[in-house]
Amino acid sequence: MMLTDPSQKYRPFPQVDLPNRQWPSAVITSPPRWLSTDMRDGNQSLIDPMNAEKKRRFFDLLIKVGVKEIEVGFPSAGATEFDFISGLVRDGAIPDDVFPQVLTQAREDLIATTFESLRGAKKAIVHVYNAVSPAWRNIVFQMDRAQIKDIAINAAKLLRDNAAKQPDTDWHFEYSPETFSTAELDFSLECCEAVMEILQPTPERPLILNLPATVEAATANIYADQIEWMCRNISKRDSVVISLHTHNDRGTGVAAAELGLMAGADRVEGCLFGNGERTGNCDLVTVALNMYTQGINPGLDFSDIDEVIQTVEYCNQLPVHQRHPYAGELVFTAFSGSHQDAIKKGFAAQETRNDQIWDVPYLPIDPKDLGRDYEAVIRVNSQSGKGGVAWVLQQDKGLKLPKRMQADFSRVVQGLADQTSRELNASDIWTAFEDHYRLSGDQAYRLIDYNETGHAGDRIFTGKIAHKGGERSISGRGNGLISSVLAALRDDLGVDLEVADYSEHAIGAGTDVAAAAYVECRTPDGRTIFGIGTDTDIATASVQAVLSAANSVAAA
Repeated sequence: MMLTDPSQKYRPFPQVDLPNRQWPSAVITSPPRWLSTDMRDGNQSLIDPMNAEKKRRFFDLLIKVGVKEIEVGFPSAGATEFDFISGLVRDGAIPDDVFPQVLTQAREDLIATTFESLRGAKKAIVHVYNAVSPAWRNIVFQMDRAQIKDIAINAAKLLRDNAAKQPDTDWHFEYSPETFSTAELDFSLECCEAVMEILQPTPERPLILNLPATVEAATANIYADQIEWMCRNISKRDSVVISLHTHNDRGTGVAAAELGLMAGADRVEGCLFGNGERTGNCDLVTVALNMYTQGINPGLDFSDIDEVIQTVEYCNQLPVHQRHPYAGELVFTAFSGSHQDAIKKGFAAQETRNDQIWDVPYLPIDPKDLGRDYEAVIRVNSQSGKGGVAWVLQQDKGLKLPKRMQADFSRVVQGLADQTSRELNASDIWTAFEDHYRLSGDQAYRLIDYNETGHAGDRIFTGKIAHKGGERSISGRGNGLISSVLAALRDDLGVDLEVADYSEHAIGAGTDVAAAAYVECRTPDGRTIFGIGTDTDIATASVQAVLSAANSVAAA
């Protein structure tokens, strides 16, 4: 049961003493180095860890996306991990521009096994860690600061010495003061400096210092303060790469990583779609595409986001949520009427722009940049408005309904959605459209053939109409085609209509172009009736539109 006074149990996280902090006014202008830990941190969090086939499939995906640093596993964890990693090296599966990275605890036997798994690699990163925060020191290890620092120092010496035994490999090192975000900053700095003293990094061969939020315990701005404090106080700043490894316990793993970059970090570790222990790691996809929407090329290619999703879901046996940023099935979909109307107008405005700048309401990124289309951007249910219905018809059938006709048909769709209590797909909407405007099924008046004669201002319509099981010949005179059709309907069939508005447009382009015509009519008793016709010939489409309205009158 939740406490009425949680301060009896929980303490607020302490602030960082950082006068004149600079990160709040910083702007991210270039991508970081990216490290995928899907195959290590992500894999260890799975109910059923990946087998060798799935790990290889995931590895190939990361290469295709463009990740250049990949934590391929924890080789000392067991034979499966060791064999997979050594197999990548043996098979020549690692591209020359990609760094494989492996993780090890700070123990002599485990470090030796780790180096052995990479024997023959052209280059590699060995990542060693030890936890430094008070909870781990006091509860888990029951060690003081000096003893914890000695672990880090001994691990650094082992990295140095094991690397010397394999001089043909281009070795790089990463050290993590694990649980950094809940540790004292001065002690984290002390451990990092001790490791640097052993490994002697240079600007040409920097040491990666990974500063993890192993458990996210504070707001993202505090993590940014911690990162800026370390960047200010570390010696030889030009000889270290500050790396971020955020978790999502408070739901702000992405925000913490972004603020950490603003605070001066150089590198981001995480997983595709945020897989990882507990609530997950930083989501590399979201961070990268957030940059992309700010005009920055992130260096990672998600042009086929659905292929990435399919591979990740297969390998992890976990679904990507429908609302996951950029990737979920519904993230580019609007059901709300006002949202749909704004999106529809945004797309229309986009077509008239003189530049390529993307500016569509509710869509921070063009779905086509990620390999998605626009068909699912607007979907229809009981919350939808006329704009959404019109959008579906435009995308599915190429019809651009006039505004008042949109309103007329939206009432039909609203009634159907209320009746069915479910989302309506394009087929549902088209069936309702055909039925409402009498384009199929029982029709009182169906055009068989027609002829138009006369001259400008005096036109004669002569046509054959299927009516009541037979054919009727009708004719009428008017100042144009539509008025002559209306005269024929009135004089020969007793259907009295007056056209209040007419519009038309092409459907498609090139040699397969068709036409759509719309009429808004008034009856003698003041009712408004709409009609639509489509044909490869615009004149025939106009006649069909008038007959559509006449059929609605007959069915009333």
